[in-house]
Amino acid sequence: MNNHLVTVSKENFVAMVEISNPPANTLSSACIAQLRSIFDSLSNDEDTRAIVLTGAGRFFIAGADIKEFVSALGKEDQGLMMAAAGQALCDEIEAMNKPVIAAINGPALGGGLEVVMSCHYRIASESAILGLPELKLGLLPTFGGTQRLTQMTNTAIAMDLILTSKQLTSEEALHLGIIQAVVPQEEVRQRAIDKAKSFIDGKSMTSVTRTIECIMKGNKEPIQAGLERERKKFAELFITEDAKEGIQAFIEKRKPQFIHS
Repeated sequence: MNNHLVTVSKENFVAMVEISNPPANTLSSACIAQLRSIFDSLSNDEDTRAIVLTGAGRFFIAGADIKEFVSALGKEDQGLMMAAAGQALCDEIEAMNKPVIAAINGPALGGGLEVVMSCHYRIASESAILGLPELKLGLLPTFGGTQRLTQMTNTAIAMDLILTSKQLTSEEALHLGIIQAVVPQEEVRQRAIDKAKSFIDGKSMTSVTRTIECIMKGNKEPIQAGLERERKKFAELFITEDAKEGIQAFIEKRKPQFIHS
């Protein structure tokens, strides 16, 4: 599948989504639209059970396409449209019912880091840098950066990183919990693919999708609401064929043969 700015390849139920918008893989309005279309398609694709998102070349995503800002300056409605499109992309990635792993092969700045934070798991190369430099442009992070960074760290850390426009090394981002693993540059993609496979191999997608929903939605609501959803999803699984198969396979000491329903 080739959408000009974004390409998709699939192998063993893992879809590789690669942004290719040289020279720095900026999030132009066209690139955002293509990514949204692709994630929507993959969410309903039975041959895709996990997704790896990465960038072509030296960059993951350098940020939004600043050139597009020039013609929009002085037009508040244009600013709202740009912010809404970027937020919608990140919200849709975060709400995916299949695991999404960011393979951060290079700089992830501005909107790039905001996309990273919307993914479910994040692996970065040793040389990657991450940051939200929008204040240097007289703007602010608007694809969800002020909110997700605060949720991942705390208000003081988010305030510090955003107001100083500090660029983090991958090791610093790991220490703060923004990413989960740092690996050599040449291993980023394969390690992300391996992680994706570990999330789905031997699992029923009926339980994987419900688990992701419980974790991601529960992170944004009071614990009692999250516990109620957890009970409901557990009960839903009790009437699935895969639950019957999984329990029977455990009793019989064999590998389950899930049909994902």
